[in-house]
Amino acid sequence: MRYLDRLQPLGLLALRVVLGVIMIAHGYGKVFHGGLEQHVHRVASLGLPGWWAYLSAFAEFFGGILVIAGLFTRFFSLAILIDMAVAIWKIHWKNGMFAKGGYEFPVTLLTIAFALIFFGAGPIAIDHIRGGGGGKPKAKKG
Repeated sequence: MRYLDRLQPLGLLALRVVLGVIMIAHGYGKVFHGGLEQHVHRVASLGLPGWWAYLSAFAEFFGGILVIAGLFTRFFSLAILIDMAVAIWKIHWKNGMFAKGGYEFPVTLLTIAFALIFFGAGPIAIDHIRGGGGGKPKAKKG
């Protein structure tokens, strides 16, 4: 089983890539091609401040990119977690967990973000290289 322990960095990388790619795909239409105005109206129609749409789009698109890169992973994982929690609360909850439009998929993304908050990006990440919370860099021998 110790062999599998050595593969944990690949597991964290896989979580980051999956979460990041999905969030980029969801955020792309909100950031580009006039989707931001529609997103502002959608957020406002849910009874939330319209400016939250900017935070949501930023967390999804740019946060997704930075999570893949492993840069500020914990911060953007928290932003994604909040984004998914609001989506579950305001959009998906009424549909149940497994029905069409249900919260099964968003809760999965929320859970991945939750894990990355606590485990960090791992050693295959910019956070690790710069020594910023993505896992402790190895001490230099000298």
